Amino acid sequence: MADIGKDIERPLGQTVRTPRVARKVSSRAVAASLVVLAVVGVSGAIALREKPFRKPQEVAVSTPKETAAAEPAALAPVAAPKPEAPVKAGGPQIIHVQTEEGDGPPRAAIVIHDPSTIGQNLKIAHIPDTALIERSETGPLPIRAADGRRPFDVYARPWSGARGARVAIVIGGLAVSQTGTQAAIAKLPAEVTLGFAPQGNSIGRWMQAARQSGHEVIMQVPLEPFDYPNVNPGRNTLTVNASADENLKNLHWALSRTTNYTGVMNYMGARFSADASAMGPFMAELGKRGLAYIDDGSSARSLAPDLALKDGVPFVAGDTAIDAVQDRGAILKKLDGLEATARAKGFAVGIGSAFDLTVDTVSSWVVEAKKRGIEIVPISAVAIDPQKG
Repeated sequence: MADIGKDIERPLGQTVRTPRVARKVSSRAVAASLVVLAVVGVSGAIALREKPFRKPQEVAVSTPKETAAAEPAALAPVAAPKPEAPVKAGGPQIIHVQTEEGDGPPRAAIVIHDPSTIGQNLKIAHIPDTALIERSETGPLPIRAADGRRPFDVYARPWSGARGARVAIVIGGLAVSQTGTQAAIAKLPAEVTLGFAPQGNSIGRWMQAARQSGHEVIMQVPLEPFDYPNVNPGRNTLTVNASADENLKNLHWALSRTTNYTGVMNYMGARFSADASAMGPFMAELGKRGLAYIDDGSSARSLAPDLALKDGVPFVAGDTAIDAVQDRGAILKKLDGLEATARAKGFAVGIGSAFDLTVDTVSSWVVEAKKRGIEIVPISAVAIDPQKG
C-alpha cells in the first residue's frame, strides 16, 4: 500500500525507470580496437604522402595502333585541345589528339598532360600537342600555348644536363630522298638532330618516324643566297626584295609542312640573313611562335645572333659543315675537330646533309666519341635562350 501511495503522489509522466547495469568491457576488446585504429591511421598517412611510397606518373597515354601505311605529306590541321573539365592553370589536362593513319580516318589518342612538366615523353613524341598548333590553309602552324609553353620546350629531346664536353650534330635534307630519309632515321643515333627540307615528300610520315626513334627535329627554310636566282634554294624562297607579308606567307608555308619541331634552320640565305629589313620580320615571327633559330654558320655577315636576342629567340650557330667534302676521311677529320672544340669551350655544333656516306660516318663516329666521354646532345641543348637568361 505504501508503494501505491507513492505512485499516486508522483507527477504524471515520471515513471520509475529500471536502473541500467553497467557493461563490462574486456581488456582484450580495448586492445583490439586500438590496433585497428593504429593500422587505419598509418594507412591514411601513406596514402596521403607522395614520396617515398608513391611516385607520381608523369604521363598516361592511350595511343592508336601504329600501321606501316604511307602518311600524307603534312599532318592535317587539328582542333584546339578540349579539357574534359575546367582545370586550374598549370594543372593536368586531358587532351584529345587526332593522328593520321594511312588512308583511313583520323584516330583519336588521349594524352593526360601536365603543363608544369617541360619536355615531351618520347613514347608520344610523334603526336602533336594541339595546344601548340594554329590552324592554317596550308597546314598546322606552330604557336605558343595559352599557358606559355613553346614548341622549343615541348618538342626538345631530353638530355643529361651535364656540363661536360657536348657535341650537337644536325643532319639536314631529310624527306628529299625517301630511301635516304629512311636510312638516316634508322641508322643515326637518336641524339642526332634531323632537319627536314620543306620541298620534300611525306614529311608528316617521316617526322613521326623520326620522333618515335627519339630524334629531335627542326625545319629548314629556304632563304635567298647571293647570285639568286642562278643559285636557287627552291620554291617559296624568302627574298630580300619581297614584301614582309610575302615573306611571311612563304615562311608559313614551310612551317606548315609538318609539326613537332623545336626550331628552324636556314637553307642557304647569305644575302637574306645580312639584310636587316628582310631578316627582322622573319626573326620576330619565330619569337612570336616560340621557335629556335639555328644558323648553319655559313655566313659571317648574318644578323641572326643580334636579332634573335632582341626577339627572344633561342639561337645557336654551327661551328662547321662536316661534309662539304664527300670523303670519309675528311668527314672524320671535321668530326674530330668538333670534339676538340667541345673539350675546349664545352660544346660544338656540326651541320651535315643526309648523304649515305655522311650518315654512315657520323653513326660510327658517335659510338666511338661516347666511349671517349663526349655527350651527343640535341641542338636545343646548346641553344642560347634569351628567355632563360
